[in-house]
This record gives sequence, C-alpha cells and structure tokens, in this order.
Amino acid sequence: MILFLAGTSDARELAMELQKQGHKLLATVVTTSAADSLRDAGIDYHVGRLSVEDMVTLIHEKKVTTIIDASHPYAEEASKTAMNAAKECDVFYIRYERPQQHYVHPLVTEVDTYEEAALIAREHKGTVMLTTGSKTLATFTKHLLIDSIRLVCRMLPNKENMEKCDALGIKHRDIIAIQGPFSEELNIALYRQYETTLVITKESGKVGSVDEKMDAALKLNIPVILIKRPKIEYLNQCSTFEEVFQKLGGNINDKHGL
Repeated sequence: MILFLAGTSDARELAMELQKQGHKLLATVVTTSAADSLRDAGIDYHVGRLSVEDMVTLIHEKKVTTIIDASHPYAEEASKTAMNAAKECDVFYIRYERPQQHYVHPLVTEVDTYEEAALIAREHKGTVMLTTGSKTLATFTKHLLIDSIRLVCRMLPNKENMEKCDALGIKHRDIIAIQGPFSEELNIALYRQYETTLVITKESGKVGSVDEKMDAALKLNIPVILIKRPKIEYLNQCSTFEEVFQKLGGNINDKHGL
C-alpha cells in the first residue's frame, strides 16, 4: 500500500498513473475540492491535516510500505510530517515535486519569505495583485491594507477563503474568486482590469501556471515579487513520473497491496 500525499493537479495525474500500474494507494488531501477530484478519478482518499502521530497510525492501519509525497511545493509542514512518519515506521519515502523554474529579469525580485514579500510590496503604490492563496493572507493584510495600496487577492472560490477575507477586512470588490489554471491572456486581462502595478506570486512551477502569471506581468511591464520555494532536504527526490516509477521498481510489495 502506498500512502500518497496529493497537493497539486499533477499529483492527481501521478496517482492515476500509479493506480493504472496496479499499485494500491490511499491519497491524503486537505480540502474537499481536492477530495472531489480524487473521487472522480476513482482514488481512495483521506481528508484532513495529519500530525506525525496520525500518519503513523494510518501507516500501521493500512499496512503502508511506501509514502509518496506529492504535496504542494510550499506545504513544508506536510513534507516534514511525512518524512518523520516514514522514518519512525521504517517505510520507503519518495518525494515528487514539479520542476523548479528560474527567472532572471530586472522586473523580478526573488524573496525567501512571505513577510519579506509583504514588506517590499509596502513600498509600492497602486494595485498589488496577490496570487499566493489564502493560507498566508494575514501576513499581507497586516502590511498592505494601507491608503497608498489597493490589495487585490486572487484565490480559490470556497467558503473558507471568503470568510477569511471578511475577517481580515478585504473588500468584496478586491477579491477575485476563481479556480485555475489561467492562460496568459486571462492574466493580462485581469491585470489590466484592476490596473495592477505589482504582482506577488510563488514559484510553483509550470503546472502551477506561474509562467503564465509571470509572462503576462512582464509583457505589461509590471514588477513581480517571486517567493521562492522552501529549502528542504528531501529523500529520494524526483521531478518526473518516470523517476518515481523507477524508484518504486524495487519496492514490489506495494503492488496489489501486498
């Protein structure tokens, strides 16, 4: 049995490929929308955040022999939890992460933290479009809800996000509730519609549509603050499905749940 941490659209594709190959797996997700996506693909899933203790219990209950960590590149705690649980239970751990992109452009400022991004953005005037999701929203509202800045937040259209925006004082007119992926053309249209003067985004990789966000902004001569991925020392890191399959090749006990 494989315990599969699913956090991205390409993670779902990887899970489907593994299932097609005959591997039995249980996927873990945090949101109900992600669960719906897995259910539609016929993949068993568990919804909710897991502590190390929770994951250890699940490993024993389901007789897990391998953990594949395909969580979001910025889900740092989820990856640390998975590695610690794998070590405690002596099970095989594989990290799958979409390839990292590198950007060199005078309009692009790379930073290591959300706080750093917010502090740099505070020096700008006009419309700041935030495309980093809702998890760290409070970091940005703390610094950017000021008279010289209009903070426009783009995020998934779910009830929890809207409630968080209300609690943090973000006006409805400054919320773009929409689910991607987004084309470059749509990004350009949104930047123009809101008269954007600065974009804040994460280096989520090509599948995360960061290229389209970046290219659209740079075509319009809009500066971008790019938050780099957390620096984590992963075990058995893979950036393609084929690498994952190769590492699983010697771990035949996962096949058919044996």
